[in-house]
Amino acid sequence: MSVNSFGARDTLAVGDKSYEIFRLDAVPGQEKLPYSLKVLLENLLRTEDGANVTAEHIKALANWDPNAEPSTEIQFTPARVVMQDFTGVPCVVDLTTMREAMKNLGGDPAKINPLAPAELVIDHSVIVDVFGQPDAVKRNVEIEYERNGERYQFLRWGQQAFDNFKVVPPGTGIIHQVNIEYLARVVFSKELDNGVVQAYPDTCVGTDSHTTMVNGIGVLGWGVGGIEAEAAMLGQPVSMLIPRVVGFKLSGEIPAGVTATDVVLTITQMLREHGVVGKFVEFYGEGVASVPLANRATIGNMSPEFGSTAAIFPIDQVTMDYLRLTGRSEERLALVEAYAKAQGLWHDPAHEPVFSEYMELDLSTVVPSIAGPKRPQDRIKLSESKEMFEKTLPTYATGRDEAPVEYAGQQFDLKNGAVAVAAITSCTNTSNPSVMIAAGLLAKKAVEKGLKQKPWVKTSLAPGSKVVTDYYDKSGLTPYLEKVGFYTTGYGCTVCIGNTGPLPEPISEAINENDLAVTAVLSGNRNFEGRISPDVKMNYLASPPLVIAYALAGTMDFDFETQPLGQDQNGEDVYLRDIWPSPAEVQKTIDESIDRDMFVTKYASVFDGDEKWRSLPTPEGKLFAWDDDSTYVREAPYFDGMRMDPDPVQDIHGARVLVKLGDSVTTDHISPAGSIKADTPAGKYLLSKGVDRRSFNSLGSRRGNHEVMIRGTFANIRLKNRLLDGVEGGYTRDFTQAGGPQSWIFDAATHYKEKGTPLVVLAGKEYGTGSSRDWAAKGTRLLGVKAVIAESFERIHRSNLIGMGVIPLQFPAGESYESLGLDGTEIFDVEGLTRFNESDEIPATMTVTARPSEFSPEEKKPVTFEAVVRIDTPGEANYYRNGGILQYVLRQLAAA
Repeated sequence: MSVNSFGARDTLAVGDKSYEIFRLDAVPGQEKLPYSLKVLLENLLRTEDGANVTAEHIKALANWDPNAEPSTEIQFTPARVVMQDFTGVPCVVDLTTMREAMKNLGGDPAKINPLAPAELVIDHSVIVDVFGQPDAVKRNVEIEYERNGERYQFLRWGQQAFDNFKVVPPGTGIIHQVNIEYLARVVFSKELDNGVVQAYPDTCVGTDSHTTMVNGIGVLGWGVGGIEAEAAMLGQPVSMLIPRVVGFKLSGEIPAGVTATDVVLTITQMLREHGVVGKFVEFYGEGVASVPLANRATIGNMSPEFGSTAAIFPIDQVTMDYLRLTGRSEERLALVEAYAKAQGLWHDPAHEPVFSEYMELDLSTVVPSIAGPKRPQDRIKLSESKEMFEKTLPTYATGRDEAPVEYAGQQFDLKNGAVAVAAITSCTNTSNPSVMIAAGLLAKKAVEKGLKQKPWVKTSLAPGSKVVTDYYDKSGLTPYLEKVGFYTTGYGCTVCIGNTGPLPEPISEAINENDLAVTAVLSGNRNFEGRISPDVKMNYLASPPLVIAYALAGTMDFDFETQPLGQDQNGEDVYLRDIWPSPAEVQKTIDESIDRDMFVTKYASVFDGDEKWRSLPTPEGKLFAWDDDSTYVREAPYFDGMRMDPDPVQDIHGARVLVKLGDSVTTDHISPAGSIKADTPAGKYLLSKGVDRRSFNSLGSRRGNHEVMIRGTFANIRLKNRLLDGVEGGYTRDFTQAGGPQSWIFDAATHYKEKGTPLVVLAGKEYGTGSSRDWAAKGTRLLGVKAVIAESFERIHRSNLIGMGVIPLQFPAGESYESLGLDGTEIFDVEGLTRFNESDEIPATMTVTARPSEFSPEEKKPVTFEAVVRIDTPGEANYYRNGGILQYVLRQLAAA
């Protein structure tokens, strides 16, 4: 039932159309709020129902205390959901399984249907198998369809089976670029049942952490796990605490020779050092108007790397110019401008909102930078990169220094520090014409000077949309990029998510046989260990033109200031400064080669796909015909044996430690991702199903099959489980066996399950950093883990654990498993969980007792401590009581 306690409902006339709006100025105190909180305030005004959203919630937000720690829970209802295929396939699997479960509970399966628009972009599946040749993109797409036809058929079925669900087919672009260039409405308009058309801010949640890229055009949105996204699609609001908001003032202008990538790496380092986990970051001030939209999108994109929930720019004329360039209708443009100005959402540089914390960056102080070798916040000045590399190398170089290689008709010595992968990739930069054109111009100048990439570099170019190819072609830069090896290899994330494909065999063999420490350089946002390639130990983020420069240099052990990239036709040394394009050259090329018609043409048939897509045989019907032999799409087990009333929450007794982990363990370490090795549990499973090694595909592509994914959880090749000494990979100690021998984590978990033994995970600080990988939580739950006890959690993974019925517990302030003397051999009891059955109140702490076991040292004594319960809102508590968010939603829908 709609409630209008503040009399905020009003009409906005735009041209000859009228829209119902909820006026923010009806609420006293709203004028001082930051832009992002005004968007949340409108959301509450429009969805006020007297129950989930009350007048008290609205007053609490309007009277927000910027200095207080977040404590007030609100229910945020996003306008839409965006998904990519890695996380989207399991979402559709879960919705499809929910239809089966609804039928089993005696309800109507058709009730399981997205209520909010859900749009899925297939961009995570293309792998760089073929590179450095004219037909690379064609060949890679063909291989992509061969590998993923079964998944794509399932998604096509979902498109016709579910209302409000659309799919952008493969080979179109990267989700976040498609989002800002086409899907984002900025101001949403929706016809209600009574015929009234309502206008309100476009907001979204996405099953990819870099959903925050849309913050660059004034849309409030962020990444959530697939399980939260499914609930949002089914009409459940996102439960959240009113956050602290960090005001980030931009001043000055970017100097010549500095790129948007350098700016974002600088901001990433600043905000990570400041500490913005769980906070909104909002950019303001006179300098905002001088930040091009593409640069805003690049900055917003990297919000997960800062750790913030969102990193938003307000709507202004720059936003409008971008919307017009990218082909939005005049009607949409008029609505966006009129609505933003009527609601006080149009950026006024003279008005400074109240913020919780303040930061500032003078853009003129930014210098060329890279980041690495394993975290995006570890920025290095380019001028110091050689020195820093030489300091870091001994940590990674454990084998020989070099090895002879014969490849592609050439003989050379492959050395530590060699750039084995150079990739222009990722939503972060491929959406930004300034850095993409700069890369093309640098390639042109390099070719004209007679420079070539080194033969051991696997080069790739993965534009974020086909518009990039259009402007490369129109500007005449495509041939020059190709002459230095950067042929287009696909329209997708590729190298940034680990879809690098295999390195050439002679190079891979030389690396592995000699344990060489080679490097990857990519224009991405993630460079975590083990992510880019199993052959590459050190990964560095850089701007697209620097990616090409490193391909020419061939090594990270390089000083661009003092070392030449090669010699020209006259034998003269050529330095990076000699081929670096000027800002004027870049802007002139942009002005001459990018126009509105490119966007209108490319997006006119965005949901139609090519002949390959349209010719896929597609099942019909509202219930999916599951194939027991499928190795890609299997009915999920989350609702097996589910009843209408949830079982009472039980205390945990006799639990064993499955893994004991250090600080900054990422969802990349936890979630199944990357290639599948034949001798791993996932590989053995596929072999047992008759899948040959060439058809293994990636773990990400098999997210619709829980049997594969359980076996790939905690299986990252760089995982360091401290139950073992000096061992990396998906291993643990199996305490069900005599002596507690080393075992695959999946195999040990299977043995514990057979004996009815619950499991816990011990971890350090920032547990679950990184992408919003729902399988990091799903796999944890399906392995039998009941609780994760860490020093601190990253936002998305913490909520995902709760969404899967796993309780996140935090060591007491200042304590850790080390300070408490826990070595992981103990038997754990967690008492106090039954209090969730007795009251709606969330218990503040749980009593954890770690008892010595037969594997513990003789002198070991029991340890008891009060762990902090990290269930932060009543909504999360309801999910936990029900065994997970999907179970809660299903029961609500079945009872309706």
